[in-house]
Amino acid sequence: MDNIFTQLEVILEQRKSASSDSSYVSSLYNKGTDEILKKIGEESAEVIMATKDNIEDKIIYEVADLWFHTLVLLRHKNIEVSKIEQELSRRFGLSGLEEKANRSK
Repeated sequence: MDNIFTQLEVILEQRKSASSDSSYVSSLYNKGTDEILKKIGEESAEVIMATKDNIEDKIIYEVADLWFHTLVLLRHKNIEVSKIEQELSRRFGLSGLEEKANRSK
């Protein structure tokens, strides 16, 4: 069975052809990249505030919102979740300092 991210990816792709009146995600797609980025910014701020409040359930809820809206962005830009998984796999086992140094080459 696919993981939740690939399951969501399928649904988010289907929402591209849904009516904006009946689908929140479709309405975001129709508003464009700037609106999706605005939502990601809002959700990022909410993760920060939830973490400052130190309430685990709130942090989990807000991170889920952030990840969801990031998945919306990826589908909007036709970037597959597998590409993110590949990039994370490439970095796996590298120290953060080593990975950062490799970027500047």
